[in-house]
Amino acid sequence: MAVSRILSALLCASCLAVPAGNTSLAAQQSQRPNVVFILADNVGYGDLGPYGGGELRGAPTPRIDQLAHEGLRLTQFLVEPACTPSRAALMTGRYSIREGLSLILVPDGPNTLSARSVTMGELFKSVGYATAIFGKWHLGKDPQSLPTAHGFDEYYGIPPDMTWDSATYVEKIELTHSLPVPHDVLVRRGPQVVEATAGSELHNVKPFTPEVRANIDNELVEKSIDFMRRQKAAGKPFFLYLPFSMGHIPNLPSSRFKGKSRIGNYGDKLMEGDYHVGQVLDALKELGVDDNTLLVLASDNGPSGEAFREYGNAGTPDMGSPGPFRGELGEATEGSIRTFCFIRWPGQIEPDTTSYAMFSIMDFFPTFASIIGAKLPSDRPIDGVDQTGVLRGQSETGMRDSLLSFIGGDLVAARWKQWRVYFTDVYPTGTGPQRQPGPGSASAPMAGYPKIFNIEMDPHEDLNVFGLFPFAGEPALKVVEGYLLSVKKFPNPPAPNATQFQSAGRTE
Repeated sequence: MAVSRILSALLCASCLAVPAGNTSLAAQQSQRPNVVFILADNVGYGDLGPYGGGELRGAPTPRIDQLAHEGLRLTQFLVEPACTPSRAALMTGRYSIREGLSLILVPDGPNTLSARSVTMGELFKSVGYATAIFGKWHLGKDPQSLPTAHGFDEYYGIPPDMTWDSATYVEKIELTHSLPVPHDVLVRRGPQVVEATAGSELHNVKPFTPEVRANIDNELVEKSIDFMRRQKAAGKPFFLYLPFSMGHIPNLPSSRFKGKSRIGNYGDKLMEGDYHVGQVLDALKELGVDDNTLLVLASDNGPSGEAFREYGNAGTPDMGSPGPFRGELGEATEGSIRTFCFIRWPGQIEPDTTSYAMFSIMDFFPTFASIIGAKLPSDRPIDGVDQTGVLRGQSETGMRDSLLSFIGGDLVAARWKQWRVYFTDVYPTGTGPQRQPGPGSASAPMAGYPKIFNIEMDPHEDLNVFGLFPFAGEPALKVVEGYLLSVKKFPNPPAPNATQFQSAGRTE
């Protein structure tokens, strides 16, 4: 391993990405832009037109194609393995394990967003922005976990501790006769669409039923446009977070888009989401704020795959495409953590550009802080890095060359440059009809050595090349060492685990 040690010594300076300064004089002196962040849900790398999907997937996405032509397309946008972890990382600029949120949230479970957490809502609020979220929060329903407790002025969306398929809970309970409760009582006690404003309690608006699920994105976009219109009239900069439902099971399209695609419900919902993106773009122009608005469209995860395909219509698979990569939502594979991202900022970001820079969902937190002149928290590790240079076309490689992946309390994989390094063997559990990939995957210890894949030579990760390229593991281990040192100084809260109860108790 002498060669690997020499190479490691040459490269170790770049192994652990270190956040750059979070403010700049230019950003503070210039007019702060409005920021709109639209987050799709489990849409794969291969689903949309600008990444080889769209028309070729039987679901054209013309407005998203337009967005790509008008802005920047990231081809190495990396997220966490599941919904709650990615949203925690986006909101805090930190690995989700540092927030105790490294698994999909279990309703009424002990792990929710802490009162100590500092979110993107608070970041924007600290410099005078109006803030709102319309859609899916998925970071907890406890009072200290709500978006309105973390810098958001307005919140309207689905249950804050649940996701889109909770709309089917009542009908599934009735299907199985699980509870001897009348239908109207089940509906009243079941998942609810909720709303709140800063300083007020969360209250129910209406039951979250399949019918509401099919039309909820219409509501969310309408409320988003109304919010932007009100802030424009008030002369106030705004941060709009729109985590809508495009891509997440059950993909129930509204009547306008039912049957529009050639691949069933999933394609219909892609086309509906494309339409909603167009509505937001049109509203920005109509309001006259288009030139001073930074807009991001991204996905929180790679696609839902085999684990959820039965939600489809007429036996069709309700699942997305990871493109050339391997894996699906819930795994730590490249197809799970690599998905799409577009960034549009007229006059600041060159149109029709593409960047291969490694860009994490955590990086938006310090990048936005730099752009709007907000201060990052100094009492905790911030794992995101300032990628303003990538946005402005000033850096081809960006400020990151590595990323760690966690599932629950386990550090399972790392990316270093074009290398994927696994510290556990992730594989589907069960056989036949009980085969469980994604969130149901298992992991097993290896024989003392990591598995290494080169995702440029082998995008599907079919060939373990540890024996051919052993040096590639050592820089990744340097990244792990840096993370472990930070945990000694700033210990993580208990990791989520719905099968172990020694550490029960809500995170504070």
